[in-house]
Amino acid sequence: MHNSKALLMTDANSAKSVNKVVLAYSGGLDTSIILKWLQEAYGAEVITFTADLGQGEELGPAREKALMLGIKEENIYIEDLREEFVRDYVFPMFRANTVYEGVYLLGTSIARPLISKKQIEIARAVGADAVCHGATGKGNDQVRFELGYYALEPGIKIIAPWREWELTGREALLEFARTHQIPIAKDKEGEAPFSVDANLLHSSSEGKVLEDPAVEAPPVVFQRTISPEDAPDKATIIEVGFEAGDASSIDGQAMSPATLLAALNDLGRDNGIGRLDLVENRFVGMKSRGIYETPGGTILLTAHRAIESITLDRGAAHLKDEIMPRYAELIYNGMWFSPEREMLQALIDSSQTRVNGSVRLKLYKGNVIVIGRESKDSLYAPDLVTFEDDQGAYDQKDAEGFIKLNALRLRTLEMRNRNNK
Repeated sequence: MHNSKALLMTDANSAKSVNKVVLAYSGGLDTSIILKWLQEAYGAEVITFTADLGQGEELGPAREKALMLGIKEENIYIEDLREEFVRDYVFPMFRANTVYEGVYLLGTSIARPLISKKQIEIARAVGADAVCHGATGKGNDQVRFELGYYALEPGIKIIAPWREWELTGREALLEFARTHQIPIAKDKEGEAPFSVDANLLHSSSEGKVLEDPAVEAPPVVFQRTISPEDAPDKATIIEVGFEAGDASSIDGQAMSPATLLAALNDLGRDNGIGRLDLVENRFVGMKSRGIYETPGGTILLTAHRAIESITLDRGAAHLKDEIMPRYAELIYNGMWFSPEREMLQALIDSSQTRVNGSVRLKLYKGNVIVIGRESKDSLYAPDLVTFEDDQGAYDQKDAEGFIKLNALRLRTLEMRNRNNK
């Protein structure tokens, strides 16, 4: 049996330097163990912070468990951040049509800077000198949390238990929990089948039964969507309205950002939309396989690109597509608060002032199909593209000179190549 004293930090000076620590606390087994470990290892007063980002779980038990573990009522912070999350983080990201490595909608990545920001705000309010997260030493989240902390509070002390303690396996965690009378859910006894992270934008599942990328994910992994095969045989038709690049209504009904995304999630779930099986390149250097479900986000991305197709100039649209991978990488790597991300955001946002209008979509068995789009700011000119008589709006003869000018360098290259044979 593990001796809990042997698991304490050996750096006495470091331990003494922490008086108060703000812990990102979910109420789950791992962060409950971390809470108790902080009390023992650092002898510090622990303040818990639980963010409601729309993960779909009741947060009352997190408060109850924190109280049970000795946290004072005034040191328990639970905040509903759903509207702020979608308005200030998800929507700005979607203005750029952001996807990482071509497919991933960054549901986990985009949540971390908001959690970091709130932890730092609480730390300032209560006079804490440290913050703590429960991310492992193998993943991306440790980077995202800590870059956020340092960007907002350069002198903050960061405690990352998974890089410090000796609880290296699931059994060691369970033994620590039993020793300290930390409740263990029945499905947590033994090996967990996979790890889950969720918020209003998505759910992600990784590890255990998913670690072999050659093996199809079992149905039990999917939590946010029904199988496309089980989706209705009749398509669902919806209309999404946009104002300055942000979705603002569904079928003419105005909605707040979080309410709208939740409604799109329901529509996506019922039509089997938004599943992704991805092997991605982590920032820390390894490849990992994850199962992602982003039902509302998948619909939103298609709708946003559709409204941009008639409201954005070609040059602006193509420039956005060129910078998007760089922007996506910054978010994935935890650089939300970096000056380069903010510079790119300013450029992206400036492109969205005339991205207004509505898009009609057909949702059918995992597919999001654009069937119409219209805008008072549309650049689509029927009199220019028609095959009928355009009454002089476009002189087709002008195309000959245009083509010859663009062909000039190609012709010159070929003539040189022939002369040098």
